[in-house]
Formats: sequence, C-alpha cells, structure tokens
Amino acid sequence: MTEDDVSVGDRDVLRGLSLEEVQARIDEGKVNVNVELKTKSVRELVLENVCTLFNLINVVLAVLVIVTGSFKNLTFLLIVVLNTGIGIVQAWRSKRLVDRLTLLTTKQATVIREGVETHVDLEQIVIDDVVRLGRGDQIPADAVVVSGEAQVNESLLTGESDLIRKVIGSGIMSGSFVDSGVIYAKVRHVGADNYVSRINNEAKYVKKVNSEIMNALNAIVRFASIIMVPLGIALFIASVHGSYVAWANHSPDSAAGVFSWLVSGSAAWGDVSRAILSTVGALLGMIPQGLVLLTSSVLAIATARLARRRVLAQQLYCIETLARVDVLCLDKTGTITSGRMEVEGVYDLEGSGSAVPTADVDSELHRALSGIAFATSADANETCRAVLDYYAARGLTHPEALTVVPFSSTKKWSGASFSEGSYIMGAAQFCLDEAAFESVRTAVEDLAATCRVLVVARVDGFTAEGDMVGRAVPIGLVGIRDEIRSSAEDTIRFFCQQGVTLKVISGDDPRTVSSIASVVGIPDADRYIDATKLDTPAKIDAAVERYQVFGRVTPQQKRDLVVALKAHGHTAAMTGDGVNDVLALKEADCSIAMAAGSDAARNVAEIVLVDNDFASMPAVVAEGRRSINNLQRSAALFLTKTLFSMGLAAICILCPPYPFQPITMTLINFFCIGFPSFVLALEPNRSRVQGRFLTNVLRRACPASIAVIVACALCMFAASSIGLGELALSTMCLITTASIGCCLIWRISWPFTRLRLALFIVVVAGLCLGVIAFPDLFSIAALSPSIIVATLIVAVIGCALFFAMARAVDSVASRQTHSATGFGRGVRMSLGRGGGKVTSTGSSARRLISSTLARRKESADLRRARTSAQRAVTGESDALKRQRRRRIVKSSHGIKMSMGSSKKRSSHDA
Repeated sequence: MTEDDVSVGDRDVLRGLSLEEVQARIDEGKVNVNVELKTKSVRELVLENVCTLFNLINVVLAVLVIVTGSFKNLTFLLIVVLNTGIGIVQAWRSKRLVDRLTLLTTKQATVIREGVETHVDLEQIVIDDVVRLGRGDQIPADAVVVSGEAQVNESLLTGESDLIRKVIGSGIMSGSFVDSGVIYAKVRHVGADNYVSRINNEAKYVKKVNSEIMNALNAIVRFASIIMVPLGIALFIASVHGSYVAWANHSPDSAAGVFSWLVSGSAAWGDVSRAILSTVGALLGMIPQGLVLLTSSVLAIATARLARRRVLAQQLYCIETLARVDVLCLDKTGTITSGRMEVEGVYDLEGSGSAVPTADVDSELHRALSGIAFATSADANETCRAVLDYYAARGLTHPEALTVVPFSSTKKWSGASFSEGSYIMGAAQFCLDEAAFESVRTAVEDLAATCRVLVVARVDGFTAEGDMVGRAVPIGLVGIRDEIRSSAEDTIRFFCQQGVTLKVISGDDPRTVSSIASVVGIPDADRYIDATKLDTPAKIDAAVERYQVFGRVTPQQKRDLVVALKAHGHTAAMTGDGVNDVLALKEADCSIAMAAGSDAARNVAEIVLVDNDFASMPAVVAEGRRSINNLQRSAALFLTKTLFSMGLAAICILCPPYPFQPITMTLINFFCIGFPSFVLALEPNRSRVQGRFLTNVLRRACPASIAVIVACALCMFAASSIGLGELALSTMCLITTASIGCCLIWRISWPFTRLRLALFIVVVAGLCLGVIAFPDLFSIAALSPSIIVATLIVAVIGCALFFAMARAVDSVASRQTHSATGFGRGVRMSLGRGGGKVTSTGSSARRLISSTLARRKESADLRRARTSAQRAVTGESDALKRQRRRRIVKSSHGIKMSMGSSKKRSSHDA
C-alpha cells in the first residue's frame, strides 16, 4: 500500500470494519493469535530431567536388587532422586521467574469498528482492523499507516536506536513502539505472519548445550553403559559358575542342568542373589553417580548465589560455558548503552564557526534550549526527554513559553517564543539556510563523529501555521548520544584483562557504534564494517576475524556471524535484548539477555540480567570459575571409583567373586568421595580455568585407580591363598581402598587450609568409626590379627604406589609447554608501539596446527617476496632508476612495489 492508495480524508478507511466483517475474519482464522516464544511447560521440564540414560541405568540396577530382596542395597537410588529433583526444581524456578518477566507491555489495543473506537485484547485483533496508536503504544501487529504521522522506535526489532518517521503508506512492524505522534494503521498481518513471529519461528529449535563438564559426564555414562552389559553378564556368569559346578558335582543326576540347579532349593537362589548383588555393586561403581549429583548441586548453588545478585541462570551448565568463552559479542543498544538518550554537551558557536563547550549556565543558549524542551514536554520524544533530564539534574530554571511549536517530522524542528525572543531546535540542515549551515558545517561534522547534533537558532517568530518567520541564526549546538551504562567501561576492561575478544554487533550506523565502542574501551573499535556489504557467507566468514564492530546488521546476519565464530573454533557468547537478537542468542554457546528487553529474547537466553546491569557479568564468570575448578578437583574422587570398578570387574571375570557389595561401597562412597568432594566443591576459587576438564580429572584419578586395582588384586590373591571367605575379602579390599582414597584426598587438598585439614580428620575418623562401630550394617568381617597385618601391608604398598605414580604424572605435566590461558583457551599477546593486544588462540590442537601452517606459509611468502623484489629491482636500468622512484612496502600478501613518479602506477604482490 502506498500513499496514493490511502487518503487522509478517506472516511471508509477510518470507519474500520463492521461487526459482520470482523466475525467473517474470525471464522476464517485471520486472528492475531499469540505465537510468541514461550517457556517450557512443567510436564516438559519433568520429562527432560527424568528421562535420561543415567536414570535408566540406575532403575534397571534397582530392579535387579529388588529381585534379590536385599532392600538395604537400594540406598544408591537416593542419589538419583536428589539429582533429578535438583534439575526439576532449578528449571521450574527459572521458568516461573521468566514467566513473571514476560508480561506484555500493552494488554489491549484501540481499534476502529463501525466508526467507533473500541478497546480489544491483542488476540482479538483481526486482519484489516484499523488500529489507533499514540505515544508509548506498542504496535500489536504488522500494519500500514492510513492516517497521521509518528516517530516509531524499532530498536527491539532492528537494533537501530534512531527514530523512524512513519507517514501515510508506511509499514509498521509488530513489537515496535510509537515515540511521538498519533496514527491510524490498517492491520495487514496477524499471528504467525507478523514480523516478530517470523523471527521467533526461526528460533524454535532445541539448541545443544555446549558444556565441557556435561559432555564429559555424558561421555563417561555412555562409555559405562556400553561396557556394562557385557561386563555385567560375564561377571554374573563367573560369579554363579562356581556354585553351579559345586552343586553339579554332588548331584546324583549327572545330566542335571542350570534350571534344575535354580529350583533345587534356597541355597541355589542365595548364591544367585549374592552374584546379582556383587554384579550390581561392580556396575554401580562404573557410574559416577555422585559426580552427577555433585555437579547438579554445585551449579544449583551457583545459580542461587547469582539470583541474589539479580542474575537468573535458566540452565545449570550455562555458568560453566560463560567462564570458558573466548569471544563475547555485544549488542550496543541495551548492553553497552541503556537504550535512552543523553546530552553529550552544549556548545557555543564562536565567530570562526567552531564549537566550544558553554560555561555560562544562564546564557541565551541554555535558556532557549531548556525553554523549548519544557514547552514541548507534553509530547516529548527521546531527544526532548534527554534535554529535560539534562536540566533537571542541574536544577536550572526555564523561561515560560508564550508560543509553542511541537516537533514535526516534516519540519524536523520544534520551537517556542519567550519574552526575550523566539527560538528553534532541530537538525541543522533543516533549520538553517545554505549560507548559515556552511558557517557551522565543520563544527557539526566534528561533533557528528560521536553523537547526533542539533542546532539551537534564533528566529523572528512563528506564523499561525507553525512556520518560522525570518532567517534562522544559529547560537549554539547540542550533542545527543546514546546513554552509556556507567558500569560498561569497567566490565569491558574486566573481559579484556581475561583475554576475551569483544565484538560489537548492532543494527546502528557502524560509525556511531564504533565511536561508542571506543568510549567504553573496546580494543580495535576503529575496525568496523557496514554489514550491508556482507552479502555472502564467504564475506561474513572473512570479516568475522578481521573486524571488531559490525553495523547495519540484520537478525539473520547476527546469527551468521555467531555461527562463523563457532566455525573458527571459538566459544562465543552473545548479549542482546531485542527481537533482532533472538536468532543470534539461540545460536550462541552462551546467551545473555536483559530483563527489560523483549519477551522472546528473555525466553531463549540462558542468562537473564534481572536488573539490566551488564556489571553483573564478572560475578557470573567468578561463579563459573569456582564451579569448574572445584569440580575438576572433586571429580577425581568419583572417577577414581569408576576406573577401578571397571578394572576390578574385568579381573573378576577370570578370578571371581567381585570383592565389593553395594552396601560396602556406601562407606567408601560417602567418606572417600561424596562428603569431601562436596566440601571442596564449595570453596572460594577465582583462578582462571586451565586445560580440559576430563584431561585434568584423569591426571589426578588414574594413579589412585591403578593403585586400588593393584591393592585389591593382592588382597584377592592373599584371600584365595589362605582360603578366606567373600566377607573377609570384602573387608580387606575396603580397608586398602579407603587408605588409598585418603591419600588422594590428601593430595588434592594440598596445601592444607583449616577447612581442608578438618575435612581430612573427619574422613579418617568416619572411616574408622564405620568399620569398628557398624560392622553388621556395612557387612564388615572380624579379621584375625595376622590378616589385619597383611591388610595393612597391602594398604601401605598401595599408598606408596599411588604417590609414586602421582609424582610421575606431575613431572610429565610440568615438562609440557602450555600457553597462557584466558577462559580456558590460549591467549596470544601482541606488544607494539600502540600498546598491548590480547586475543584468543583457540584450543591446543588448533594452536599447534595453525602455528605450524603459519610458519610454513611465512617462510614460503618470504622467499617469494625476496625473489620478486630482487628481480624487479635488478630489471631496471640505472637511468630509469634515477628517473622513477620506487617504494617497497609490506602488503597483506607479501611485498608491494609502488612507482611514485610515473603517471601509470603498478603494483606487484608476491
């Protein structure tokens, strides 16, 4: 629809739809149905946390234990229940808070039906309805203006902070706001066809959480689940085979089979039950149950701490992901800036046309500027509100207006008459004639590099129609800019110090974005590009590493930039608050949204800053560091049990029985693994994250696991040599394993603090108390003095072996060369005259390959450059050398030669 299609005086259009036409459209389904992105339902949250491979494995093992009737061995299910409950409660709390935040700014709209204004719910709007929209109203559906004009704020949709003028025939998009003016618009899209809905539909997919801890846990559980079935079957068969053979040898019927043995009496079923319990005990040891629970608990506690800082973490693992990012993509509006405008400065004009900050607050310029702002405050736009805030903060008085001319998007200025004269305020090129504008052009262009510039000019008066009388004479300039958050500079400095690359992605003019980025201290902010030039995936892929500031970016391009960063090996986080950020937020490894932003942005983001303060980000990083570093230390305890359980199960297939029962492992699980790991995981720890999670954990766990396997093998050999029963063997293995576990706790707790020393004492005391005071509960056998001595000797051998292997692992690790690290990735430092620069180098493997290829390419380029330069220099005659100047400089591809004095210029890149 164009302006020619609609007339202001078209009474049929302004009459709106009849009730019959409305009903017909309702019957056709042309209603503005709400299709906004919503949070998951409670049912989805429950199923998501209950239906996991980890839970399935534990349920199958629980069924096997129930079959034996040994219900005291079902205590491991408590961990499953707690872990699942923590996940459901945390997800439900996040959902409830986001649902509270997701309250629509407007609940009803004013439509014209049968010539009468009617208030209807947003979902009752039908296609072709005529909607009346005034200042502050949110546009409920895509429409076209049929009457009036207005300034519309589309920042949540496009990222542009500039107001857009809408006149008859202009299209307006759902989700934007009317800043000033009154318009009537005819709805052309409803429901899923709206612009906002189309953006949201592209974001309706399940994003895989990029969490190294979660990936490591899932890998361990998958690996365990694969080997559990064959190992479990083999271990069970090996455990019952001896009993069956013994029965068969004494059976009068030599042809009796397994089934006959099973139904022969309670003794056979007792042997089967013991075999099942020992097998289940071995399989439970292969699953890091406690580590899964500990991870959920630590991250849940971290989210609770962040909630007190007004930060909502909607996913447990997003805290870890943010602590590992090496590229942070910032949206200008709402993140670096508050979304409001502020006065950058008020400038007097000197005779030469240059602008200087005004010092006299009672000057003609200040009186005129404040007077116009207060006179037009009834329908103030963002610019007027910025001026009002400026003078309100300074407590300055303003003159009373005699005549007021409100701002008009046609004239591009507003004005007022006072007792001392008449003045206007607006864009210089619209307020001034050509000669007057030329006199201030230089000053305007200088200020325009960092802000929007308005001129204050004196006029002779105004006509009855609101036009200026006489020639406008400029008396000063006003700089208006986006209000930068007071905490933005400190927060950005923090991320720079951590080696995180910062990139600003905005829908605004790249020059404006670059200037704001420079103010807050983003490195290389002068490297900017207009995204309208990035019209192919190849250009986006090339630009993503070259530029730091991207302007005029569409929602799809924001997503493509994040995808390109991830394709280059980066872990990327994205901040945003508008609908235009939704696609990029959904694609980023970690997404952060402002609570004051759009509903869709809040719903897809993993972290929501409830108080809209970017300064909360360092606290999230600190929690992530504490969680990762402490979990790495505590996870060694859990993985030790997993590894030695697998090793012992493999050995016991040939040499049954398995030495541990589920109840026996409970004592070790609590005092050697669960309790110390939980205490250590909650310690303060702000060290940078270094290395990979699984590698760091295995480095600590492998020595202890090998030591336990060797010690238990010695105990099994000793027990079989002197004919000890299964209960005595289990007790011997319990004591030796607990001893090695205490050594591991000693190692990971060093250097000792008061808390760690107290923890170690409690662990040793608890193990002794459990073995001595509760032998029946934990199936502890009474050992003879000689057996106790033999057990202690094996324990000493195991502990000595552990410390020897631990020192060997540490010495190997210390000889390796490591790059400095940022949030878990290498940091490249470049030092030059312009200062230092810190950038991420990616993963260790990527750094090795990249550095090798770079060295080879550099050597080849240098050889070609030298050859080409030498050939070019020696190929000219001496006379021509004197006549023509040559300049050899570096180019991006090698050596570049410029012929300065010749009319024809040539260059050769080697």
